[in-house]
Amino acid sequence: MKWRCGFIWMLIFVVRANALAEDRAMEIIRRADELLRGKTQQGTYRMIVIRPEWQRSMRFKFWSEGTEKSFILILEPAKEKGITFLKINNEMWNYIPRINRIIKIPPSMMLQSWMGSDFTNDDLVKESNVVEDYEHRFLGEEKLDGDLAYKIELTPKPEAAVVWGKIIEWIRKKDYVPLRADYYNERGERIRTMLFKEIKRMGGRTIPTRMELLNEKKPGNRTVLVLENVVFDRPIRKSVFTMTFLKRAR
Repeated sequence: MKWRCGFIWMLIFVVRANALAEDRAMEIIRRADELLRGKTQQGTYRMIVIRPEWQRSMRFKFWSEGTEKSFILILEPAKEKGITFLKINNEMWNYIPRINRIIKIPPSMMLQSWMGSDFTNDDLVKESNVVEDYEHRFLGEEKLDGDLAYKIELTPKPEAAVVWGKIIEWIRKKDYVPLRADYYNERGERIRTMLFKEIKRMGGRTIPTRMELLNEKKPGNRTVLVLENVVFDRPIRKSVFTMTFLKRAR
Protein backbone atom coordinates (compact mmCIF):
# COMPACT_ATOMS: atom_id res chain seq x y z
CA MET A 1 0.00 0.00 0.00
CA LYS A 2 2.84 2.37 0.86
CA TRP A 3 4.48 1.90 -2.54
CA ARG A 4 1.18 2.75 -4.24
CA CYS A 5 0.87 5.99 -2.27
CA GLY A 6 4.49 6.81 -3.08
CA PHE A 7 3.89 6.15 -6.79
CA ILE A 8 0.77 8.36 -6.81
CA TRP A 9 2.63 11.22 -5.12
CA MET A 10 5.48 10.82 -7.60
CA LEU A 11 3.00 11.08 -10.49
CA ILE A 12 1.46 14.19 -8.96
CA PHE A 13 4.91 15.73 -8.58
CA VAL A 14 5.81 14.97 -12.21
CA VAL A 15 2.52 16.39 -13.51
CA ARG A 16 2.95 19.57 -11.47
CA ALA A 17 6.57 19.93 -12.53
CA ASN A 18 5.60 19.56 -16.20
CA ALA A 19 2.81 22.11 -15.80
CA LEU A 20 5.20 24.58 -14.18
CA ALA A 21 7.73 24.04 -16.98
CA GLU A 22 5.02 24.68 -19.60
CA ASP A 23 3.90 27.84 -17.82
CA ARG A 24 7.49 29.05 -17.65
CA ALA A 25 8.05 28.34 -21.33
CA MET A 26 4.87 30.16 -22.33
CA GLU A 27 5.84 33.17 -20.20
CA ILE A 28 9.24 33.36 -21.92
CA ILE A 29 7.61 33.22 -25.36
CA ARG A 30 5.04 35.83 -24.31
CA ARG A 31 7.72 38.25 -23.10
CA ALA A 32 9.79 37.82 -26.27
CA ASP A 33 6.71 38.34 -28.44
CA GLU A 34 5.64 41.46 -26.53
CA LEU A 35 9.17 42.87 -26.78
CA LEU A 36 9.03 42.79 -30.59
CA ARG A 37 5.36 43.62 -30.97
CA GLY A 38 4.32 46.11 -28.29
CA LYS A 39 0.73 47.31 -28.00
CA THR A 40 1.26 49.05 -31.32
CA GLN A 41 4.21 49.51 -33.63
CA GLN A 42 4.88 51.52 -36.76
CA GLY A 43 8.03 51.99 -38.77
CA THR A 44 9.97 51.13 -41.91
CA TYR A 45 11.78 48.00 -43.12
CA ARG A 46 14.17 47.34 -45.96
CA MET A 47 13.98 43.83 -47.38
CA ILE A 48 16.68 42.21 -49.51
CA VAL A 49 15.76 39.01 -51.34
CA ILE A 50 18.94 37.04 -52.14
CA ARG A 51 19.24 34.24 -54.68
CA PRO A 52 22.36 32.53 -56.10
CA GLU A 53 21.91 34.35 -59.42
CA TRP A 54 20.46 37.71 -58.34
CA GLN A 55 19.15 39.86 -55.53
CA ARG A 56 16.62 42.65 -55.20
CA SER A 57 15.58 45.16 -52.57
CA MET A 58 12.36 46.79 -51.42
CA ARG A 59 11.23 49.14 -48.64
CA PHE A 60 7.91 49.25 -46.88
CA LYS A 61 6.13 51.00 -44.05
CA PHE A 62 4.15 49.03 -41.51
CA TRP A 63 1.59 49.61 -38.79
CA SER A 64 0.28 47.02 -36.32
CA GLU A 65 -2.02 46.94 -33.33
CA GLY A 66 -1.73 43.90 -31.11
CA THR A 67 -2.21 40.63 -32.98
CA GLU A 68 -5.48 41.66 -34.58
CA LYS A 69 -4.59 44.44 -37.03
CA SER A 70 -1.70 45.18 -39.37
CA PHE A 71 -1.08 47.25 -42.48
CA ILE A 72 1.83 47.32 -44.96
CA LEU A 73 2.57 49.91 -47.66
CA ILE A 74 5.28 49.24 -50.27
CA LEU A 75 7.51 52.30 -50.86
CA GLU A 76 10.15 50.89 -53.24
CA PRO A 77 10.86 49.83 -55.95
CA ALA A 78 8.87 52.21 -58.16
CA LYS A 79 7.04 49.44 -60.05
CA GLU A 80 5.60 48.07 -56.78
CA LYS A 81 5.12 51.38 -54.99
CA GLY A 82 1.63 51.74 -53.52
CA ILE A 83 0.88 48.02 -53.13
CA THR A 84 -0.78 47.55 -49.75
CA PHE A 85 -1.76 44.74 -47.39
CA LEU A 86 -4.41 44.89 -44.66
CA LYS A 87 -5.06 42.28 -42.01
CA ILE A 88 -7.94 42.41 -39.52
CA ASN A 89 -8.33 39.43 -37.22
CA ASN A 90 -8.20 36.38 -39.51
CA GLU A 91 -8.90 38.20 -42.77
CA MET A 92 -6.34 39.68 -45.15
CA TRP A 93 -6.57 41.84 -48.27
CA ASN A 94 -4.07 43.05 -50.88
CA TYR A 95 -4.49 46.12 -53.10
CA ILE A 96 -2.63 46.36 -56.44
CA PRO A 97 -2.67 49.91 -57.88
CA ARG A 98 -1.61 48.82 -61.38
CA ILE A 99 -4.91 47.01 -61.90
CA ASN A 100 -6.84 49.01 -59.27
CA ARG A 101 -8.03 45.84 -57.60
CA ILE A 102 -8.45 44.59 -54.04
CA ILE A 103 -7.79 40.87 -53.61
CA LYS A 104 -8.82 38.91 -50.54
CA ILE A 105 -6.13 36.45 -49.46
CA PRO A 106 -7.63 33.20 -48.12
CA PRO A 107 -6.17 31.33 -45.12
CA SER A 108 -4.93 28.62 -47.51
CA MET A 109 -2.45 31.15 -48.96
CA MET A 110 -0.90 32.24 -45.66
CA LEU A 111 2.10 29.95 -46.23
CA GLN A 112 2.78 31.34 -49.70
CA SER A 113 5.71 33.65 -50.42
CA TRP A 114 5.26 37.34 -49.61
CA MET A 115 6.36 39.56 -52.50
CA GLY A 116 8.69 36.85 -53.85
CA SER A 117 10.69 36.61 -50.61
CA ASP A 118 11.34 33.70 -48.23
CA PHE A 119 8.86 35.24 -45.81
CA THR A 120 5.24 34.12 -45.96
CA ASN A 121 2.03 36.11 -45.80
CA ASP A 122 1.65 34.78 -42.25
CA ASP A 123 5.06 36.17 -41.22
CA LEU A 124 4.34 39.70 -42.35
CA VAL A 125 0.84 40.03 -40.93
CA LYS A 126 1.23 37.64 -37.98
CA GLU A 127 -2.03 35.73 -38.48
CA SER A 128 -0.89 33.00 -36.09
CA ASN A 129 -0.12 33.81 -32.47
CA VAL A 130 2.92 32.11 -30.94
CA VAL A 131 1.48 32.53 -27.44
CA GLU A 132 -2.13 31.44 -27.97
CA ASP A 133 -1.89 28.97 -30.86
CA TYR A 134 0.93 26.76 -29.59
CA GLU A 135 1.80 24.50 -26.68
CA HIS A 136 5.19 25.36 -25.17
CA ARG A 137 7.83 22.98 -23.86
CA PHE A 138 10.97 24.12 -22.06
CA LEU A 139 13.96 22.24 -23.50
CA GLY A 140 16.63 23.80 -21.31
CA GLU A 141 19.34 26.42 -21.77
CA GLU A 142 22.04 26.66 -24.45
CA LYS A 143 24.76 29.09 -25.43
CA LEU A 144 24.19 30.74 -28.77
CA ASP A 145 26.86 33.07 -30.17
CA GLY A 146 28.17 33.59 -26.64
CA ASP A 147 24.78 34.37 -25.09
CA LEU A 148 22.95 32.03 -22.72
CA ALA A 149 19.51 31.35 -24.21
CA TYR A 150 16.31 29.56 -23.28
CA LYS A 151 15.45 26.80 -25.77
CA ILE A 152 11.72 26.27 -26.23
CA GLU A 153 9.69 23.98 -28.47
CA LEU A 154 6.35 25.19 -29.81
CA THR A 155 3.81 22.67 -31.15
CA PRO A 156 0.42 23.74 -32.52
CA LYS A 157 -2.72 23.22 -30.50
CA PRO A 158 -5.15 20.79 -32.20
CA GLU A 159 -7.69 23.52 -32.98
CA ALA A 160 -5.18 26.14 -34.12
CA ALA A 161 -5.03 27.10 -37.80
CA VAL A 162 -1.24 27.42 -38.05
CA VAL A 163 1.17 26.69 -40.87
CA TRP A 164 4.04 24.99 -39.00
CA GLY A 165 4.26 21.53 -37.50
CA LYS A 166 6.80 22.68 -34.92
CA ILE A 167 8.96 25.69 -34.05
CA ILE A 168 12.06 25.71 -31.85
CA GLU A 169 13.10 29.11 -30.50
CA TRP A 170 16.20 30.37 -28.70
CA ILE A 171 15.55 33.45 -26.55
CA ARG A 172 18.31 35.35 -24.78
CA LYS A 173 18.05 34.74 -21.06
CA LYS A 174 19.07 38.18 -19.81
CA ASP A 175 16.50 40.25 -21.71
CA TYR A 176 14.15 37.94 -23.70
CA VAL A 177 15.54 39.01 -27.07
CA PRO A 178 14.94 36.30 -29.73
CA LEU A 179 18.16 34.90 -31.20
CA ARG A 180 17.03 32.11 -33.50
CA ALA A 181 13.97 30.17 -34.62
CA ASP A 182 13.83 26.88 -36.57
CA TYR A 183 10.63 26.04 -38.44
CA TYR A 184 9.54 22.46 -39.20
CA ASN A 185 6.77 20.99 -41.32
CA GLU A 186 4.38 18.28 -40.16
CA ARG A 187 6.87 15.60 -41.24
CA GLY A 188 9.49 16.98 -38.89
CA GLU A 189 11.67 18.44 -41.66
CA ARG A 190 13.35 21.75 -40.96
CA ILE A 191 12.14 24.11 -43.66
CA ARG A 192 13.79 27.36 -42.65
CA THR A 193 15.88 29.12 -40.03
CA MET A 194 15.45 32.67 -38.76
CA LEU A 195 18.50 34.43 -37.31
CA PHE A 196 18.04 37.62 -35.28
CA LYS A 197 21.05 39.94 -35.49
CA GLU A 198 22.37 43.46 -34.85
CA ILE A 199 20.71 43.75 -31.45
CA LYS A 200 20.61 47.37 -30.30
CA ARG A 201 18.42 50.12 -28.87
CA MET A 202 15.69 51.31 -31.19
CA GLY A 203 12.26 52.68 -30.41
CA GLY A 204 13.19 52.71 -26.72
CA ARG A 205 13.80 48.94 -26.62
CA THR A 206 16.69 46.54 -27.05
CA ILE A 207 15.69 44.53 -30.11
CA PRO A 208 17.20 42.73 -33.12
CA THR A 209 17.24 45.12 -36.08
CA ARG A 210 18.32 42.62 -38.71
CA MET A 211 16.59 39.31 -39.40
CA GLU A 212 17.94 36.73 -41.84
CA LEU A 213 15.60 34.00 -43.05
CA LEU A 214 17.40 30.99 -44.56
CA ASN A 215 15.59 28.55 -46.85
CA GLU A 216 16.84 25.13 -45.75
CA LYS A 217 15.35 23.41 -48.82
CA LYS A 218 17.04 25.77 -51.28
CA PRO A 219 20.65 26.48 -50.24
CA GLY A 220 21.69 30.00 -51.17
CA ASN A 221 18.17 31.38 -50.91
CA ARG A 222 17.67 33.84 -48.08
CA THR A 223 15.88 37.05 -47.25
CA VAL A 224 17.25 39.83 -45.05
CA LEU A 225 14.89 42.18 -43.23
CA VAL A 226 16.48 45.36 -41.85
CA LEU A 227 14.53 47.53 -39.44
CA GLU A 228 15.28 51.16 -40.35
CA ASN A 229 13.08 52.79 -37.70
CA VAL A 230 10.27 51.86 -35.35
CA VAL A 231 7.99 53.46 -32.76
CA PHE A 232 6.22 51.36 -30.14
CA ASP A 233 2.99 51.97 -28.22
CA ARG A 234 2.04 55.18 -30.02
CA PRO A 235 -1.70 55.35 -30.87
CA ILE A 236 -2.48 54.64 -34.53
CA ARG A 237 -5.42 56.43 -36.10
CA LYS A 238 -8.38 54.13 -36.75
CA SER A 239 -8.54 55.04 -40.44
CA VAL A 240 -5.29 53.11 -41.10
CA PHE A 241 -6.92 49.70 -40.66
CA THR A 242 -9.68 50.24 -43.23
CA MET A 243 -10.48 49.28 -46.80
CA THR A 244 -10.42 52.98 -47.71
CA PHE A 245 -6.81 53.37 -46.55
CA LEU A 246 -5.96 50.18 -48.41
CA LYS A 247 -6.46 52.11 -51.67
CA ARG A 248 -5.36 55.57 -50.53
CA ALA A 249 -2.27 54.94 -48.40
CA ARG A 250 0.77 57.01 -49.37
